[in-house]
Amino acid sequence: MTETTVVLILVIVTALGFDFTNGFHDTANAMATSIATHALRPKVAVLLSGILNLVGAFLSVEVALTVSNAVVKIQNSNGTPKPDLVADGGSALLLIILAGLVGGITWNLLTWLLGLPSSSSHALFGGLIGASIAGLGWAGVNWNGNGSKLDGVIGKVILPAIMSPVIAGVIAAVGTWLIYRITTGVARRFTDNGFRWGQIGSASLVSLAHGTNDAQKTMGVITLALIATGDWTDTKNIPFWVKAACAVTIAAGTYLGGWRIIRTLGKGLVEISPPQGLAAESASAAVILTSSHLGFALSTTHVATGSILGSGVGRPGALVRWAVAGRMVAAWLTTLPAAAIVGAIMWWIGHAIGGLAGAIAIFLLLIAAAAYMYLRSRRQPVDHNNVNDDWDARRELADADR
Repeated sequence: MTETTVVLILVIVTALGFDFTNGFHDTANAMATSIATHALRPKVAVLLSGILNLVGAFLSVEVALTVSNAVVKIQNSNGTPKPDLVADGGSALLLIILAGLVGGITWNLLTWLLGLPSSSSHALFGGLIGASIAGLGWAGVNWNGNGSKLDGVIGKVILPAIMSPVIAGVIAAVGTWLIYRITTGVARRFTDNGFRWGQIGSASLVSLAHGTNDAQKTMGVITLALIATGDWTDTKNIPFWVKAACAVTIAAGTYLGGWRIIRTLGKGLVEISPPQGLAAESASAAVILTSSHLGFALSTTHVATGSILGSGVGRPGALVRWAVAGRMVAAWLTTLPAAAIVGAIMWWIGHAIGGLAGAIAIFLLLIAAAAYMYLRSRRQPVDHNNVNDDWDARRELADADR
């Protein structure tokens, strides 16, 4: 087994590790409101979401091709890697990809530990951008594409990040307002039961949409690594085994739950009712599916959070915790640059050590960071048993513990 093959294996394992964290980090986007309103039991919700993420991952490859072709300028206009990056079996390109993945995973785990629903997509892109800048300079990033269409980091990452939560929030606000107007005078026990059934359908659609968008990001990264080593040459398609591996991995991560973030979105942001939950989930699904069709690698977290906030604004008298929303927005603004910094640092470490030893070193640093954050999370565990506990009471207990 050659040195390059070992590094490629490390990249694939790390990419699937990112896919797994993406799964449990984003379960909340689909199921937080259904769990909060008791439309679904927590374990049933994450199982259903995992299955639908698995199915959704096979429905499209547009976002995967965006990741592999349109964000980082480490390939020619036809999608093939530049000659200097595939020299020595593509070792230079593999180190950039590995360092970027470590940056993305580290940010995902940190925000999960803090219970903040930040963007896994932007963590991944941030890590790749940081590693590319470190390895190739600022010109190594595809900031604007060729100018003929919305492309590159600005067109397919930054603009969707700004617009998608606003669009989803407006749709959810209007939908919630209309629901309450239409059902005025109808007994609440009838409306709540009916909307809980509707939530099951809308949450399922969000899970399916999440699979079509987020699982593909890892597919694109692995395909790029395979192109670097010469094991894949088709820049318009994704190997089937890559699709299957990413689909299964994100489904497994989704089933794990990510309860800390589910709790924040379901209980900490808005005191949500079944009609609000249905409006929020429907808005999220519409925006995510549209973006997947267009190849925009947007953040499902931004969309879901915008939808939930919109549902709170659209319901007269609803409690919206704007302080919590403010912390989320701060995490959103920090995600891409923070992951980029970690990605750049990891590239410098790997490059300084050099070769296989450098790749192994940054992989071991990732394992150590992940182990620390997992052990730290055990001090105040959140799981399916306490995910729906009263928000303020738990915050008071947490403050007392500190």
